Amino acid sequence: MSARTPDLTRRLTLLFALASGVIVANIYYAQPLLAAIASTFGYSPARVGFLVTLTQLGYACGLLLIVPLGDVLNRRTLIVSLLLLTVLALLAVALSPDFKLFAAASMLLGATSCAAQLQVPFAASLASDDERGRVVGTVMSGLLLGILLARTVSGTIAQLAGWRIVYGVAAFLILLLTLCLLRALPQDRRSDQAWRYRQLLRSLLTLLDRHPTIGLRSLYGALGYACFSIFWTALTFLLNAAPYHYSEAKIGVFGLAGAAGALAAGSAGRMADRGHGHRATGLFSSAILASFVFIYLGAHSLTSLIVGVLLLDVGVQGLHISNQGVIYALAPDARSRITTIYLTCYFFGGAIGSSAASVAYYKAGWSGVCVAGAFFSALLIGSWLAAHRQQCRRLCLQ
Repeated sequence: MSARTPDLTRRLTLLFALASGVIVANIYYAQPLLAAIASTFGYSPARVGFLVTLTQLGYACGLLLIVPLGDVLNRRTLIVSLLLLTVLALLAVALSPDFKLFAAASMLLGATSCAAQLQVPFAASLASDDERGRVVGTVMSGLLLGILLARTVSGTIAQLAGWRIVYGVAAFLILLLTLCLLRALPQDRRSDQAWRYRQLLRSLLTLLDRHPTIGLRSLYGALGYACFSIFWTALTFLLNAAPYHYSEAKIGVFGLAGAAGALAAGSAGRMADRGHGHRATGLFSSAILASFVFIYLGAHSLTSLIVGVLLLDVGVQGLHISNQGVIYALAPDARSRITTIYLTCYFFGGAIGSSAASVAYYKAGWSGVCVAGAFFSALLIGSWLAAHRQQCRRLCLQ
């Protein structure tokens, strides 16, 4: 068997990775800009922190209501259509005259950016069985770099030209990407089964019942991403205040510190290919919990804060890839719907984390943020330990 199917060349794999990163970055541009956006519309930074929650909720709605269509519609056409809507949403964000319209446009932007998550199952479907984990890891590396570098790019552009220009530049990039994908993506086969939309959504419950592992891995992903969102939402509040007093550009540079998390994607994908996904889950979950010790010390130590960022991003991204490597092997004909279940839970977890960050910082400052992060980390490890005990019991009974 060849390492890849004829449709999936190295160049196309890298294009999938680039596209995923550029699209998903739309959700994260706002994080280092919260103070500047709050100043524009006359709100406090903590209150505007809920903007991140709205965008993630929009993304979760897109995952739930749109991504399942990838199993029954032509994914090439679906992706291109969503990206054209994304361009319009970005322009609406850039030109919003008041905060209500800005928030509504941001939620729409989140919903249309679910096109990023059509790339992953598309690439997985084109990959051969023995390299699927590595291909998913490559595509996810691009997606994770987009998540992390979005903060650096948006902070730098905002410092030079204002936060609205960030979204104008993003609209241009998405339009350019749409033209590239229109030419490069292979024609996608439709499902042979005739589905009604309501029936398609009900099939999500059938998948969960048939494959409980999807539900368990979705729980892991939600808790891990809650930790991620708690930190990155509140980081702007910390760095904007004493003792740091950082500008948007300096806050955005912290995305570079977290880029090491993308390095974990390839390793996690290879571990999943070798059947070590469960062990990797425990390892990466422990890294997330340990990171909040350094993040707590980071209130007065830049070195500790950077170490905490590195540990957190390696843990969260490694866990994410481990989860996907396991669940994509369960039902090859339902990968878009598996993506829907997993990532809807994932981003609802992120929305909960963003809300928790705003509340915790308002009530108890940076210490409250760290306690919230440690709490979700402990829930994650507890869930993994409970699953580990069940796995050991099954092995003993065999």
